Amino acid sequence: MNRKMISLGALLFGIGLLGVISLITLDIPFPEDIQEELSKSFSPFQIKLLMMVNPLIYLSLSVVVGTLLYQKVDFRLPLFERWLGISSSSVDFGSIVKYGLVGGILSGVLILLVSLGFKSIIPPELNDIKTPLLARFLYGGIAEEILMRFGFMTFLVWLGSKLLKEIKPSIYWFGIAFSSILFGIGHLPIVFTVVDSPSVWLLIYIVLANSVGGIIFGWLYWKKGLESSMIAHIFTHIVLVMAIAVFH
Repeated sequence: MNRKMISLGALLFGIGLLGVISLITLDIPFPEDIQEELSKSFSPFQIKLLMMVNPLIYLSLSVVVGTLLYQKVDFRLPLFERWLGISSSSVDFGSIVKYGLVGGILSGVLILLVSLGFKSIIPPELNDIKTPLLARFLYGGIAEEILMRFGFMTFLVWLGSKLLKEIKPSIYWFGIAFSSILFGIGHLPIVFTVVDSPSVWLLIYIVLANSVGGIIFGWLYWKKGLESSMIAHIFTHIVLVMAIAVFH
């Protein structure tokens, strides 16, 4: 790995780390018995630090895997690559932003529609989880794209290309779909933490609502680059925050 690629990995780790650190602003309403047990050994700040351990490990792995493999399966980070001198190709900044904004709006609207359809089965405990803007934008919009798209989706597409001995659209769609579903499943532990005996329909809602955006973000990573998927993810949160402000 040459110096420029190491610089890319360091850059992505740095901005992803800001996202992980932003988790300090997140307050998760643990059930009283769990909160009491944790309080016996840890201060509230230490509990928040412990929440950062797994994301930090996943971020490190994702940066290493993505940096090693993304060029092998024709993914792009056009803005970062141009800035670091990895690529001398011209960058259509307007297209990257435009597709990111449109993708973010579409993703936000679809998530709202899914939430509306499942509104009657969403327990108040989930609504009590308030995600600060800093965590939404830095962790959700940036760190999660490095984790799920740059790291995991890149690995899936690379693995599929090795197994099939070729790169074709179906491999990319598999990577998009699988990483999106796994992202949705990754939200289930928090549901089991704050909701007593969640229903099957609630679990389906959590996976579905969190997978919808992933499909759009994955397509943007494939077609427009990682920066466009980051913009879309951030703007999705803007749409959701605006909807909460208007309708609640």
